[in-house]
Amino acid sequence: MCGIFAYLNYRVPRTRKEIFETLVKGLQRLEYRGYDSAGIAVDGPQKEAKDDNNNMCLIKKKGKVKALDEELYKKDFLDLDEVFETHFGIAHTRWATHGEPSPVNSHPHRSDKNNEFVVIHNGIITNYKELRKYLSSKGYEFESETDTEVIPKLIKYLYDNRESEHVSFATLVERVIQQLEGAFALVFKSTRFPGEAVAARRGSPLLIGVRSEFELSTEQIPIQYNSAPCYSIMPDSAPKATPTTDSQGVAGHHSDGVQVRNRQNRKESAMALHSVGDGKAVEYYFASDASAIIEHTNKVIYMEDDDIAALREGKLSLHRVSRVAGEEPVRAIQTLQMELQQIMKGNFQAFMQKEIFEQPESVFNTMRGRICFDANTVILGGLKDHLKEIKRCRRLIIIGCGTSFHAGVATRQILEELTELPVMVELASDFLDRNTPVFRDDVCFFISQSGETADTLMALRYCKDNGALTVGVTNTVGSSICRETVCGVHINAGPEIGVASTKAYTSQFVSLVMFALMMSEDRLSLQKRRLEIIDGLKVLPELLKQVLALDEKIRSIADELYQQRSLLVMGRGFNYATCLEGALKIKEITYMHSEGILAGELKHGPLALVDKQMPVIMLIMRDACYTKCHNALQQVTARQGRPIIICCQNDPEITSNAYKTIELPQTVDCLQGILSVVPLQLLSFHLAVLRGFDVDCPRNLAKSVTVE
Repeated sequence: MCGIFAYLNYRVPRTRKEIFETLVKGLQRLEYRGYDSAGIAVDGPQKEAKDDNNNMCLIKKKGKVKALDEELYKKDFLDLDEVFETHFGIAHTRWATHGEPSPVNSHPHRSDKNNEFVVIHNGIITNYKELRKYLSSKGYEFESETDTEVIPKLIKYLYDNRESEHVSFATLVERVIQQLEGAFALVFKSTRFPGEAVAARRGSPLLIGVRSEFELSTEQIPIQYNSAPCYSIMPDSAPKATPTTDSQGVAGHHSDGVQVRNRQNRKESAMALHSVGDGKAVEYYFASDASAIIEHTNKVIYMEDDDIAALREGKLSLHRVSRVAGEEPVRAIQTLQMELQQIMKGNFQAFMQKEIFEQPESVFNTMRGRICFDANTVILGGLKDHLKEIKRCRRLIIIGCGTSFHAGVATRQILEELTELPVMVELASDFLDRNTPVFRDDVCFFISQSGETADTLMALRYCKDNGALTVGVTNTVGSSICRETVCGVHINAGPEIGVASTKAYTSQFVSLVMFALMMSEDRLSLQKRRLEIIDGLKVLPELLKQVLALDEKIRSIADELYQQRSLLVMGRGFNYATCLEGALKIKEITYMHSEGILAGELKHGPLALVDKQMPVIMLIMRDACYTKCHNALQQVTARQGRPIIICCQNDPEITSNAYKTIELPQTVDCLQGILSVVPLQLLSFHLAVLRGFDVDCPRNLAKSVTVE
C-alpha cells in the first residue's frame, strides 16, 4: 500500500522540470499498488510559508497522479528551467488509513508551516495517538488526521531540543524510529540539511537504486553500528536522563527525557558507497519496489528492518542502532534481472489483461530448471537442503491472505495425497486471532506475491517464535518474507502490476504442486500418480494457450452479465478453490457481489438464492466429484436456474443442461484448477471494462497490503 519514490541527483545537473518528470514517472510506476492521493516535495519557494528563507515546496493533490502532474505546472512561482547541480526530491501515493483522502492528509507531511522537515511514509504507526498527545502538549500543532504527521513533528521536536549544534540528520532519524511502533518505510527531507536524504524501514519495503557513469567502488556496503542506549521521549516510560556515551565517545545529557547522543556528523568517507574518486556525479533512487527504479538503473540495495540509509555529499552510508547476533554486517549491491518491457502494457488494455495472457509463459518460468521431464525429477533449489527436516515434520501449515490463501486451498488435496501429512490452510489474520498452537515439528508455508503482506509477515514471526520451520513462497526477491523465512521458493512469475492477482496465483499453484512432487519422489506407491502429474505439467503451458483462445466467447458471456448485481460460482473437490478465487476476482474489479460456494453445501442454504434471475457459474470437470457436481446441477435447473457451466470438452450430458458452456481441455484432476481459473479471470476483466471501471486500480484496494 502507498508508494514511495524519491530522487537525489549529486553533481548531475537537472532542471526543476526534469526533476518533476522523474518524480511523477516514479509515482506512475507505483500506481498499481493502489492509492487515492499523491504529493511531492522539492526545493523552491512555498507561497504559504511565513519564513522568507523557506526553500521547500509541497504540492499535494487528491486523486490520480495525472492530477498531481497537471497541478505542478500551474505553480507560476516555480521556475521550471532552474538548474540544480544537487537536489533531493520526494514523492508519494497515499492509500488512506487514518483520515479521508484529501490534500491535507496526503504525503509528504511537514513539521511546521516552514517545512523544516518533511517525510513520506508507507505503513502504519500504532502508537501515534500517544505521540500526538505528547507533542501537542509541547506546543506542536497538527493539521491532518493521519498517523504519519507525528513523524515530522517528532523530528522537529528532537531537533529543537538537540544537545549540540552538530547532531546529524541520520542521528535525528535514528532517534525518531526508536520512538515509533508499527510498520514503516520512511524517507526524510529537510531544509536544515540541504542536499541530504535519510531513509529508514521496519516492516515495509524500501530499496535504493544507484546510477553513475563511473564504476562503483564496492559491491557491498558495511553497516555502521551505534552502541549508545535507547531512551524514549515519553515521560511515563522514559528512564531518568543520565549522561551517556555515544559511538564517538562524546558524553551529553538532556533534561526532557530525549535520548542523548551528542554526536558530530559521522565520518562517512571510509564506510560509504560512492563513485570512483570523491566528488564524482551519482544519482540515487528510493522506491517501494523495483518497478519504479528499473528504467533508471538495475543496481539496487534492499534495506533491512531497522536500517537507516543516509546520503550526504553524494555518499551513501547504512546505520543500525545495534548488531543482532548472526546478522550480516554488510548490505550487497544487487543487480535486478527485471526488464523495463516487463512492466509496460504493450498492446493490452490493462496490466491485468496482459498478465492473464502471460500465464503460459509465467507458468513455464515457474517450472523452468526445476522439473526434468526426461528423468521425471523435481528439484526446488531453495528447499533441497531442508528436505529431510521437512519430511520428518508432523504437519504442514499453509498461511496466506486472499489469492495466496486460495492457492493453498487449491493444492491442499494433492499435498495431503503425495506427502501423506495433515495439511492446514489458514487465513493469516484468523490464524493470529486464534493464537493457533504451533509446534517445533510443524512446517509453515507463507505465501505472498509481494513478500510484504503484513498479516502473513506477522504470522511468520509468530511461527518462528514457536520454533517451527518457516518456508516462503513469494514472487519478489529481497522481500521481507524472503529474508525472514529459513528457506523458500521464488515463483518466478515476473512483475505483476495489476492489483487483482492472476499469474501469481497460477505460479503459486504450480510451485506448491512441485513441492508435493519433490516430497513424494522416493514413495514407490505414488510413482504412477507422480508421473501423471509431471506429464500434465509438461503440456500445461500449451493447454493454457488453448483456454486463452476462448477470450471472445467469454467476452460475449460478459455482455449478458455485466448489468447483474450478484453472481454465484460453485464447484467442489479440486475446483472449490477456483470458485473462491473466481468470485474474489469479480468482487475486486467489477464491484459486483459474488460468492464462491462449495457445491456440496448447496442444499444447506445457498439453494435459496437460485432462481431464473440469479446468474450461476458452475465448474463441473471429469474428476472424482463429477457425479456429485452433476447432482448439484440438477438441483439448480430444477429451480429454473440458468447455469453457465465451465466443463471439459466433449461432454454432451453436461452441455445439454447448460444455459451456456465454456469447454476446456482436460488435464490431470489436481491441475485442472489452473485451467479453469483463467475463464473466470477473463470474465472478471471483461465485466469490469463493460461496467466502466479501472481494471488495474480498483477502488479501496492496494497491491501490496503492508498494513494490518
